[in-house]
Amino acid sequence: MKKTITPADENEPRIVQRADVAPTDGFSLVVDGQFKAHYDDGNAAQEAGAELLGRFPMLQVLIYDAATRTRSPLQ
Repeated sequence: MKKTITPADENEPRIVQRADVAPTDGFSLVVDGQFKAHYDDGNAAQEAGAELLGRFPMLQVLIYDAATRTRSPLQ
């Protein structure tokens, strides 16, 4: 059986966010010192962080605010 081959120019480029580079906008979860997930809304980041901390209480979870460049613990 032959496989269909898609040309490289038809594939969508992947958006890769590096875990060691701080984002420039929005809010991010910082788990054990690594940037993990990006959110446009601070409340969404708080909810995701609380859910993650509920499942894995041994993690250190912070919220990074790119506008003020600060990391704050979950409230």
